[in-house]
Amino acid sequence: MIVIGVDIGTQSLKAVAADRNLSPLGSASVAYPFETPAPGEAEQDPQLWLDALRPVIAGCLEAAGARAGDVAALGFVGQLDGCIAVDATCRALGPALIWMDRRAETEIADIPAGLVRERTGSVLDPSHMAAKIRWLKQRRPDAARFHQPVSYVVERLTGRAVFDHGLASTTMLYDLANRRLCPELLEAFGIAAGELPEIGEASACAGGLTPAGAVLTGLSEGVPVAMGTGDDFAGPLGAGIVIPGTVVCSLGTAEVVGAVHPHPVIDPLNLVETHGFVSGFSFIENPGWLSGGAVTWLRNLVGFADPAALTEAAANVPAGSGGVTFIPALNGAMAPVWQPGARGVFYGLTAHHHRGHLARAVLEGCAFAMRDVIDRLRELGVATDRILLVGGGARSTLWAEIRAGVLDQAVERAESVDAAPMAGVLLAATAAGLEPSLAEAAARLPLPTSRTLPVAADVPAYEMAYQRYRTLFETLTPMF
Repeated sequence: MIVIGVDIGTQSLKAVAADRNLSPLGSASVAYPFETPAPGEAEQDPQLWLDALRPVIAGCLEAAGARAGDVAALGFVGQLDGCIAVDATCRALGPALIWMDRRAETEIADIPAGLVRERTGSVLDPSHMAAKIRWLKQRRPDAARFHQPVSYVVERLTGRAVFDHGLASTTMLYDLANRRLCPELLEAFGIAAGELPEIGEASACAGGLTPAGAVLTGLSEGVPVAMGTGDDFAGPLGAGIVIPGTVVCSLGTAEVVGAVHPHPVIDPLNLVETHGFVSGFSFIENPGWLSGGAVTWLRNLVGFADPAALTEAAANVPAGSGGVTFIPALNGAMAPVWQPGARGVFYGLTAHHHRGHLARAVLEGCAFAMRDVIDRLRELGVATDRILLVGGGARSTLWAEIRAGVLDQAVERAESVDAAPMAGVLLAATAAGLEPSLAEAAARLPLPTSRTLPVAADVPAYEMAYQRYRTLFETLTPMF
């Protein structure tokens, strides 16, 4: 009996096949591109996700030594804050405006930021779904409904338009207190409730694979599909974190920093947001800046052959990057404040510096933004006793060392850094009735096994570099 979890990422579709005991047996991935037609814009063809489904599922089954007929359930997680306009048959009417797209600034100019913050726990920002829907409605009046990536794929496979409380809570339309869409905000954005998927629990069964879904996946008709959730929430869930006490830093294309908390928290400084979480708790987070994506950008820009070459070059530069500072705002700043108009910066360059300094500055700059968020979580009373790194970036020992030094605190790394597709496994197993509850399923996952301590001699250099980063950002703010 095999359960499969799939992560609809920004740069690839990843799948993990696990056995009845939730032990991963095999994984696979299929890469695909996204487009940036102009500054502040980012798109992806939803067909890329559908086309990748069959090969990635076949790949993880082959790696697991299993067959399609062994699959008992399927669960999806993936990039959130995307928006796809679809017709009545759930056919995409154009590209998805993905999470880093912020073209809809005009569409939020008349929306009360205070109302959004107090009702939804979100920051009024053009990256969120409601802004994108408003932009799309002006250009696609024929749209019947609007989806996020996970809910789009789930409807294409099951015929049912649903998304979970976590995804709904990122739209700027979700009433945290009442756990439903907010009529006032629907009216403010000019959106009808019927233009969005139905809200339910992430671990509920959305339905079985339809004949069309069976063709897309290569699996049997009727295989149960979980409703699914967003990758921000999948990171902690796939690492076994469903209760408060741990800050999870998901180091993917974007870097998401957040923690499970017993109740919603409204941040008056608008640095962190509150979203619904799969366990019924709240997830207090900053939804992220281009982090792993910034590393990929620099690799392509200056010609590093692979991530290992970039890391090696960065490791040969001391803490503080020789005075070079990077502001991680390639798609707008998310820390130390949200500033959609901000842009990435290298500062402090001299003829002495080389690409290793740039590499280390990128790694340190993303770690500084992480510290901004963790400091704010502490100020809001959120527990930050443990720091857990997950995602592809957690494979880097150097990045873990940098983060421990910047925080002057030990950091841990999950045994499986691909926590997101493992969250899909947990959701699938629960939706199919193979697990009594999501919390009990998560409790069976292995604890983190790797712990990185700060290098005491480097901590003062990181502190000086962090203060330089903050001063630079505050100096540049009037220009954004």
